[in-house]
Amino acid sequence: MLLTAEISMYPLQDDYIPAIDGFIAALNRVEGLKVKTTPTCTLVTGDYDLVFRTLQTEIARCYDQFGRAVYVTKLIPDYQAL
Repeated sequence: MLLTAEISMYPLQDDYIPAIDGFIAALNRVEGLKVKTTPTCTLVTGDYDLVFRTLQTEIARCYDQFGRAVYVTKLIPDYQAL
């Protein structure tokens, strides 16, 4: 099933830009995902399982590398945003 996730990351630290940039860069490296970044969120479109696996992996990686963050996500099944 196709899935589009709209995700916003809010790192809980003063120097938040490197964490956001690192998260978005990691999403862009995943083959099979379409990623579009806007000023307020990033849209990730792809196979349902791939989107969820990627988000799980990258949120954990960012937690290890940058510390805590809040992620606000909308999930839109069967929608091709990109």
